[in-house]
Formats: sequence, structure tokens, C-alpha cells
Amino acid sequence: MLETKLGVLKELLLERPGIQVYKVLVNGQEEKCLVYTDLVGAVHIGDQVLLNTTAQSLKLGSGGYHYVITGLSGAGKDLPSGGHIMKLRYTPLQIKVLSAEEEESPFHRELKDADSLEGTPVLAATLHSMLGPLAVELHRVGLKVAYIMTDGAALPLKFSQTVDWLVQEGILQGTVTIGHAFGGDVEAVNIYSGLLAARAAFQPDVIIVSMGPGIVGTGTKWGFSGVEQGMILNAVETLKGLPVAVPRISFADARPRHQGLSHHSLTVLSRVCKVGCLLPLPHLRKDQMGLILEQVEQEGLLGLHDICIEEENGALERFRSSKLKFTTMGRGVDEDPEFFAALAAAAQAVIKVLAGQALNRINSM
Repeated sequence: MLETKLGVLKELLLERPGIQVYKVLVNGQEEKCLVYTDLVGAVHIGDQVLLNTTAQSLKLGSGGYHYVITGLSGAGKDLPSGGHIMKLRYTPLQIKVLSAEEEESPFHRELKDADSLEGTPVLAATLHSMLGPLAVELHRVGLKVAYIMTDGAALPLKFSQTVDWLVQEGILQGTVTIGHAFGGDVEAVNIYSGLLAARAAFQPDVIIVSMGPGIVGTGTKWGFSGVEQGMILNAVETLKGLPVAVPRISFADARPRHQGLSHHSLTVLSRVCKVGCLLPLPHLRKDQMGLILEQVEQEGLLGLHDICIEEENGALERFRSSKLKFTTMGRGVDEDPEFFAALAAAAQAVIKVLAGQALNRINSM
């Protein structure tokens, strides 16, 4: 069920490719609304709009916005040419995209029989907040990075301020949106064709895969959208890439299930992922390492995955000085250094692999 209200746009607060944010008058109150111009087209001050107000009524973490379903003041919109694949299928907002696999796509011929990533490392991350630090570290040493956004959280790529910044800074070679996620440079039907499309379109050295902002969690063992990490790792192995699991680690999260290696990582790596993958861990304090290694042993991960421990190599200071402030669950580098050290370790492991350098594997320490 969704809640809708009418509003009138009063002031443009922000505009970037694919996004407009307005101050909107709703029932006599001035509030904020977000417009996806790829969905509803551009709207203007003074326009009457139909709003989805569900998230704000529930006080959910939707960025503080109502969402514009459609403008009511202008004429209808014609369908642009190209593409026959629908996303948000069988909903009032279903949209047509040109998917990379389609016959009229410039990538169709290459993808028709494509079956291998030919060893390309793929970093599978569980949180959107992992993307920025990973991409910055990989780009720093000259690696070409492509990003695939899944449909595990936010569906419009344009919602991500992180992606917008990474693209503007030239840190990402390009973006792919898979499943019902939309708005990437390239659209794809699923993770398998999305991985192959990323390689075909951008020839990256490294691919990062994560959901958009807004992971779903319930406090239960299986009720979180991050389980997709295991499926991504399975797909990478199937397509002959190098699957790299980005661990979720924290000692700042007050919830016991997210202390050390998060239960999300433990569940995925012990139960969902059916292939051996590279699992980089950060070098931390002795007591912190003790807990993480105990978790690794208890879940039997040593026998399942190729585990290494890597230094952050000055990355935390680089994260602190980034033009875009990196945070996770509202915490910055100084509040949750172990989380960001884990991202640095994952990036460092991939850098070493591509440079032909030895990893600090647990079984060789």
C-alpha cells in the first residue's frame, strides 16, 4: 500500500543529472520532494505534482524526501526510441530501457556468446557505502574501475550521490544497472550478463558490484538483502572471474551481530557462497584480530576461502581527506576505522593480485 498526496512545487533546491529536489507545499506544510527526471520528466516551480509520501509518514530513512510520481501541470510524454526491455515490470512506473543483451544494442554481438570474464577481479560488496572508498583506492594506482549496481536496495542509480561524484571525478569508467535497477550507462537483465556487459563496454581492470543506498535488514539471520553478495560471488566464479568478498567489519556498531565480522558476512560466506573466493581482512589490533579470526574459525571459513590479511597502506588518511565525505551508517572514518580498514585491505589485495605480488595469506603466516 502506498500513501499519496498532492503538492505544489515552490523552490528548486538541487539539480544534477537525473535528479531534481524541490521544496514542495503539501497540506499547508513546506517539505522536500525528489524528482527522477528519467522517470517523470522535468517539472517546474508552480507545477502541481502527485507525491508518494509513504516513507516520510513511516519516518523511514529515505533521505527526508517525498517522491514525485508524476507532474499534473504539463502535457503527457512520448516514448523515446530504442529498447524493449521493461524494468519495474507490471507496475504503474514500469520503464523501457535498451538492455545490453538486446539485438539493437551495440554490445549484442559480443554478448551473444560471451562466457568468460577471463580472470577479471570482481569485488562483491554488501553496502553502498563501500563503493566510494574501494573505487578511490583502486583508481589511485591507475586501475580502470567499472561499477555494477544491483536491485537489492535503491533502484535508481541517480539517487546515489557517491556514484555521481565518482563519475564526475573520472574515478569510474562506467556504470551498469542490473535487474530492476536502472539509470546506468549500460542496462542489463541480471548479474551474469551485467558482469559480461561491464567487461564488454568498459574493459575494466576491476569491477565493483554492490546494491544502491538502503540495504534492507530485519535483525534476523536470513532477512537482509545483502545475501545477494553470495550469489554475486557464485556468478563471478561461474564466469571465470576472480571473486573477491568485501567483508563487513565494525567495532563501532552497538549491535552485537555486527561486531567484528558482521553476521551478514558470516552467513553469506559460510552458507550462500558456494565457491572459494578471495577474502581480504584488515590488519587490526591484537584483540580485534583475535575476535575476527575466532569467528572465521567457528564458521569454517579457513577451509572454504583464500583468506589474507592486508595493511591499510595509508588509505584511512586518504579517506579522511576525500572531497566526498565517506560514512557508513552515519559513522565516518574516525568513528568506525575498522570498517574502512577492511575496504582498504580489499582494495590492496586486488592491487597486489593485478601487480603479481604475494598476498599475506593466513595459511602462509
